[in-house]
Amino acid sequence: MQATVQPAVSVNPNSACCLVGLLLLAGIPASATVTISSLTPSLASPQNLGTSITWLAQATNTNPGVVTFQFNVGLSGGPLAVFKDYLPGASSGGVLNAQPFVWTPSGIEGTYEIEVVTKNFATGETASQTAMFTVSPLVTGSTPVVVNTIHPLVALFSAPSCASGNSMAVSFQDQAMSKPATLTPYQACHPPFSMNFEIAGMYPGTTYNMFSQTLTGTGMVNGPTVTFTTGALPTDVPVPTFTQVVPPGSKTDPDALLILNPILYSPGSNDAIVAVDLSGNVVWYYYASPPQNSVLTRILPNGTVLTLQSGKAWDPQNQHLQFLRQTDLAGNIIKETNTGAIQKELLAMGVTDGQPCLAVPKPAAVGAGCLDSFSHDAIETLPNGNTAVLVSLEKIFAAGTQGDTTGLPVDILGDMVLVLDENWQVVWYLDAFEHDSGAPQLDINRAAVLGETCIPNSGPANLCPPLTLLGTGIAPAAHDWLHGNSLYYWPQDNDLLWSMRNQDWVAKIDYNNGSGTSNILWRLGPCGDFSFNNIYNDPWPWNSGQHDVGIENNGAGPVTLFDNGNTRVSPPGVSTGCMQGTGSGGSRGMALTIDESTMQVTPVLSQQLGFYSQANGSAQLLDNGNYFYLAGVVLGNGTQSSHSIELLPISGTDNGKQVLHLRSASAYRAFRLPNMYTPPTT
Repeated sequence: MQATVQPAVSVNPNSACCLVGLLLLAGIPASATVTISSLTPSLASPQNLGTSITWLAQATNTNPGVVTFQFNVGLSGGPLAVFKDYLPGASSGGVLNAQPFVWTPSGIEGTYEIEVVTKNFATGETASQTAMFTVSPLVTGSTPVVVNTIHPLVALFSAPSCASGNSMAVSFQDQAMSKPATLTPYQACHPPFSMNFEIAGMYPGTTYNMFSQTLTGTGMVNGPTVTFTTGALPTDVPVPTFTQVVPPGSKTDPDALLILNPILYSPGSNDAIVAVDLSGNVVWYYYASPPQNSVLTRILPNGTVLTLQSGKAWDPQNQHLQFLRQTDLAGNIIKETNTGAIQKELLAMGVTDGQPCLAVPKPAAVGAGCLDSFSHDAIETLPNGNTAVLVSLEKIFAAGTQGDTTGLPVDILGDMVLVLDENWQVVWYLDAFEHDSGAPQLDINRAAVLGETCIPNSGPANLCPPLTLLGTGIAPAAHDWLHGNSLYYWPQDNDLLWSMRNQDWVAKIDYNNGSGTSNILWRLGPCGDFSFNNIYNDPWPWNSGQHDVGIENNGAGPVTLFDNGNTRVSPPGVSTGCMQGTGSGGSRGMALTIDESTMQVTPVLSQQLGFYSQANGSAQLLDNGNYFYLAGVVLGNGTQSSHSIELLPISGTDNGKQVLHLRSASAYRAFRLPNMYTPPTT
């Protein structure tokens, strides 16, 4: 369904790393009984750029209902942006304490307004309080300065102001010049403010030279050189180790970095998300607490990172992937929302499938649905800075649905695709359960192709979200109907692609930049809407259990995906209705061209990788025409491993030759990129 809650509002481009939209709130009723008693920083104003300030807020409430806190920040006189969306406070002695808000300004200096808003969602009552805080520049003379951040491999470079109409970047290189220099993205000059850049992608314990480069109307002007020495890798941050199975060579793409999100399917055992060179040496990492279930979704062009993270939000019984966070390269949170805030927004839009699971009476009635957690993917490549994210839903259906034989109502897991504005407020959604009436949409009675189910407390170890609606009077296992695992925004026609692992399908959604119907326009895969132009006589040409579907060359093609092959490698008796399992084989790296006029798919690449990855994976076309694939979870000899592989296409075939192969711990997602500022366009 489509819905617009608030109009998009532009923000100050000179502080885009910190200001992400305009706070829009309902008016405060005169009879409000929510009262804010304090809003205090951990450090007194003023403080320098790059300093972390923790804000604490307290409130009282005389009415029933949970009181929540939202924190918003903006330059004085400008718009406020939501930094930390509504979260419940903790009660102590009749006083409500907000979860601490850690703010690390690193964009521009000035006087900022910090606002805390409390809201009792049961009564609708709100209250707010603001405080002013001055942030001082790091640079005070004509020479730039570079300082440490909280991250030992990330520096903050600060240069004096430059003239309006010009732009500035920073070049940095190790003093030994063992690697080529890296150039940050250019920023528009915004006098009288200083110019500030996070410098990332550096080796531990290494000294670097850095200088600014200013583009003027007459040419390039280089600033003075300053030096910075990175710290050591912390001993308490576990990083994966890499083995070169096929080392890089002359045919390997020059994109020198690999970013990998390790995920071991046992709680508490995950390594840090890392960026490494092609020998496996670490140049950056991200490690959140708790370490398990911190899912990297995208590196963004502005030098920030999108992740889904676990933690305590609204539901005390469920901490699995409750947060969507954008962080800078030093690891500072610069924007955050949570499942509870999203649930309240969906309820206000009339989307009952998105309500809190704890609000559903037990035993759950047929037709009851709820939102469990964020799920698998979030992307920020939509126009106007919007973000699309997947969430996991549960819904109860009548006995016998999807062939269930227990005679009890059935809990079915589905997906919702949400589009959030710059403030991460919901402006559009697709609810899979509203499209369950059969082709050309989805068919609720077309069960997961391999009959995948989830049981209570199975958790991420069995690729399942936490389950809330199961219990007395409900069939004991939930049916994992879709298992959506990736999103892609198609700029050519402004629609979305959505990969449904357990249907062996990729669906095109009518998004149309927020004015679309959310209908499914076609389904790509076995028993879908396309025919396969099988020019290489592949006995099983289609994808199954696929991951990381995107359209390369900024939407011009081809379609790339990692073909896990779950259905294809199943026993011959397993059938999609169109294809039967082969009982053998492994995972493939695939690239396809699609013709929407003839509804035909033609293979470009379909290369067996030599092993079977039962879950996870990535796919990417590289700048030199090679393809990169991650096989995420390969089991063998009691271990879990991942394999990062680059393929050189072999002309006249749909095969490719390995020109790079790195083995490491099992992983969820991986990307190849030239530096920390230039992510893939898919």
